[in-house]
Amino acid sequence: MVDRQPYWFPAKRYGWGWGLPVVWQGWVVIAVFASLLLAGAVFMMPSQNPIAFIAYSTLLGVLLLAVCWLKGECPAWRWGGK
Repeated sequence: MVDRQPYWFPAKRYGWGWGLPVVWQGWVVIAVFASLLLAGAVFMMPSQNPIAFIAYSTLLGVLLLAVCWLKGECPAWRWGGK
């Protein structure tokens, strides 16, 4: 029998999507995402070039969504019960 690795991001109990990470790898992903977003805000100067910052932020968001989709529990609308 093959042991399945635990999900990095469990599904939310209420609503659609993922909750906070449950393993260290998920926390690293969140920390890298936040660091890259902050670095983009510092170095890209959103007030001077907002379009580039929006594109950069969107790309980071899509990458985070992809990691959550690959390493998280299947998202579905949940009403609190199992």
